[in-house]
Amino acid sequence: MKKIEIFDPAMCCSTGVCGPSVDPELIRVSIVVNNLKKNGIDITRYNLASEPAAFIENEAINQLLTEKGPDVLPVTMIDGEVVKEKAHFTTEEFANVSGIPAEKLSQKPRIRLGAKGEK
Repeated sequence: MKKIEIFDPAMCCSTGVCGPSVDPELIRVSIVVNNLKKNGIDITRYNLASEPAAFIENEAINQLLTEKGPDVLPVTMIDGEVVKEKAHFTTEEFANVSGIPAEKLSQKPRIRLGAKGEK
């Protein structure tokens, strides 16, 4: 099984989907990553603001940041190899790598309400 790692730029939280104005792209990536995890795919996202050690310890990422600066982020690695810079994978790219259909990866989580409308 392939190991997917995403190195995100500095964001306010681990997914970037917090605060008053949320980037729809970050919501999409968060949904896809959660669906990949639910389907047993080994995928990890690192946030430069909250997990700087991951960026320092990974030689390829450290070198990219030294040579190109933080504008190179986000970076996606598969099995330790950089496969995409400056943008997240599309849902279709995630589907191709994981073997899981794009439609399944883009399914939004369902919220179950309790008997009295409670979550």
